[in-house]
Amino acid sequence: MMYGITGTPGTGKSSVGKELSRRGHRVVHLVDTIQPYIVEQDRERGTAVVDEGRWAQEFVPVDGFVEGHLAHYLPCDLIIILRCRPDVLEERLHARGYAWLKIRENAESEAMDLILSETAARFGDGHIHEIDTTFLTIREVTDRVERVVTGVDPLICGTLDWSEYLERYT
Repeated sequence: MMYGITGTPGTGKSSVGKELSRRGHRVVHLVDTIQPYIVEQDRERGTAVVDEGRWAQEFVPVDGFVEGHLAHYLPCDLIIILRCRPDVLEERLHARGYAWLKIRENAESEAMDLILSETAARFGDGHIHEIDTTFLTIREVTDRVERVVTGVDPLICGTLDWSEYLERYT
């Protein structure tokens, strides 16, 4: 089984992936797999542009977790989307030194449920679980991830609504 952990930058994907690895799970950090698929650097937005289609097509599935912003492009058996309230996400990204344009773009994407929408279009909501990481520790989020993939916790999808934060960006 291949489990994807995806979400907007700053929601905790890498930290949860590291904790899952520490607990003995196989985890592939997708950032380590995209280098050959970078087609350009977008300096204004501070990001790499990846040929997502080719990358996903050539990705060799694994038995374990795949963690990264593009995990929902892969043929995962289950996708876990880490979410964070947009105002808190802004604080996290600011602390990382992100440029204001990139902070705003990511917080707005989170408020619009962009990754959830993309994931639901590919998988349907029967293969998606959302975890609100806003006020949870990495250990708590990782515990929830483990409970979801073992079937202890039911799949929960589409319950978060941060659309009121969109008013900040218009």
